[in-house]
Amino acid sequence: MTVTERLLARTRDIWEGYSAHPFVRGIADGTLDREKFRFYMIQDYIYLVDYAKVFALGVAKSRDVQTMRLFAGYVHQILDGEMDIHRGYMKRLCIPLEEAEAAQAALDNASYTAYMLKVAYEEGPAEIAAAILSCALSYEHIARRIVAEHPDAQAHPFYGEWVAGYADEGYAAANRELAALTERLAAGYTEAQLRRLEEIFTVCSRYEAAFWDMAWEMRA
Repeated sequence: MTVTERLLARTRDIWEGYSAHPFVRGIADGTLDREKFRFYMIQDYIYLVDYAKVFALGVAKSRDVQTMRLFAGYVHQILDGEMDIHRGYMKRLCIPLEEAEAAQAALDNASYTAYMLKVAYEEGPAEIAAAILSCALSYEHIARRIVAEHPDAQAHPFYGEWVAGYADEGYAAANRELAALTERLAAGYTEAQLRRLEEIFTVCSRYEAAFWDMAWEMRA
């Protein structure tokens, strides 16, 4: 069993809940209240700013140029790739960029990013990768499940862009590279160190579930 497979096995029950969540189901069938999606978009935009900082700390903690380059590439992908989906939706939802950048992070959001940043500041590159991996892989998992169960979801006039972005092969390829990086960074880890990676990944997976709850309830 690879490290990534071990992390996913530990959190299988949590991940099963993602696709059953009413917020995700609303995206899947196109019925989600757009005010809820608006709230989510602003909070996720705030989240991605700190998420990129976690990758940037991966650059600082890297012990070789190849790892630095990989972490740096993800910073670029988030700021100039994934956030483009958000900027497109913000235009359609009439959210000025200034509003998103000035918005206050909801408590669940702030707690999640504070946890990842604490791991990034205090621990090593493999632990940083484990903290990052939950969000990256879970969005692919959710989007591919939506496409499997709702084949027309990517064609939805509003939510289709979100589904297509995270179900995209390019996004999946980046995730495979991130999983491979995690395996390389954790090579030679002791059982105690591997359990620590499991702990980090599980906490972040629980935060992902809380993020969907927060978005559904529009809980500040």
